[in-house]
Amino acid sequence: MRIARHRTPAVVAGATTLVLAVSACGQNTDSDSESNADTLTVLQYENPDSAQGQGWARAVEIFEEEHPGVTVDFQTTSFDAMRQNAKITLSGDDVPDVVEFNKGNADGGQLAAQGLLDPLTEQVEQFGWDEKVTGSMASFARYDENGNAGSGEWYGIPNIGEYVMLYYNKEIFDEVGIDELPTSVAELEQDMDAILEAGYTPISSSASTSQGFNQMWVWYSLVSAEASRQQIDDFMFLQGDVDFDADPWRSGTEKFQDWIEKGYVGDDLAGLNFEQATVNFLQGNTAMLIWNNGEFDRITNDASFDWGYFTMPGANLTMGSSGHLWGVPTNAQNKELAYDWIETTLSPEVQNLIGTKGGLPLAGETESIDDPLIRDFTARFDELVAGDEFSFYPDYPVPGFLDFIQEHMQAMSNGNEDADGYLADLQAFYDEGKAFQTGQ
Repeated sequence: MRIARHRTPAVVAGATTLVLAVSACGQNTDSDSESNADTLTVLQYENPDSAQGQGWARAVEIFEEEHPGVTVDFQTTSFDAMRQNAKITLSGDDVPDVVEFNKGNADGGQLAAQGLLDPLTEQVEQFGWDEKVTGSMASFARYDENGNAGSGEWYGIPNIGEYVMLYYNKEIFDEVGIDELPTSVAELEQDMDAILEAGYTPISSSASTSQGFNQMWVWYSLVSAEASRQQIDDFMFLQGDVDFDADPWRSGTEKFQDWIEKGYVGDDLAGLNFEQATVNFLQGNTAMLIWNNGEFDRITNDASFDWGYFTMPGANLTMGSSGHLWGVPTNAQNKELAYDWIETTLSPEVQNLIGTKGGLPLAGETESIDDPLIRDFTARFDELVAGDEFSFYPDYPVPGFLDFIQEHMQAMSNGNEDADGYLADLQAFYDEGKAFQTGQ
């Protein structure tokens, strides 16, 4: 999952709109040749106001300057539309030259295994992209023949990293007497009790089955807080058996249910999406917002109050990963231009621009960031990468997992399901998906 998101959409586009947009991408060259190409078609779903969106706007200018006579047709869809219609979008002879796609076995892995994306291993070596995308940031860029992440050919190239945090309203914290940030989940719960007593919702959240990602991130953050590296790797990369009735799955899910019942995440969440959760925070109605760096620049510009951020206190692991991936469709007409586009978005100018906006570039220079808040924010990301402390996002391992989890997040938030019911269904869905992925 940008979303910024993990999954930040700019335009909500349905299947018909997306197919029509792609169909309009006329190409006039043979594959792997740019001799007569006059258009590079890029299909992506980042918010143009996000750090990444602003960086890519500059990349368009640079690319066209360096490729006289070539125009970049920079198309925007939504995360959901791309995820749901990717097979249609990437099939046929008239497809984009470069696409942004979601990481994980459930999405990117399936596209790779179905032959809809070209392997990029040769280009990775040619351009040295593996020197910029390393460690855990490369985990979901590679897929084996079954579409399982972590090994095999490179099929995608990320630009940025992500990590999930709690943005907080310093004025509300001061009002209720919180003068030090919590250092454990228990201390955070004490602070949320004080926030509730003062009449504020502690955490702005959402549970719509259409882009209501916040509750999923609250749940998985609580699981990650108690998880070990091996437990997450077994779950994420299908390496070993996962018992969802055991901790940290049970303890994290029971705590999540407790947070719902205590009102820590608000109420009437079923119809709210992440955008509405963000607006509620920016309007000062809630003390915190759980999200990743996709909203950092927006909060910097739009918040009318003093604010800060912190990762889940005392957590063993933190939600986060590389950003979404650039891929080159197998049937793309202008592949050489596509490779140059990816290289442009990883160039120092674009990467450092993303960095100044709080976008966590993978090939930027943290020390060159002037703003101390953004520099510290980026340095925290660097620490998480160096310590191998990411738990990734929970929807990656098996096909259909995002929709499944969101449906259950909504049910739990409505009080229509408890931890026991969710964990039982989670075990069954995961085991079936794992058997499909591994051919067992």
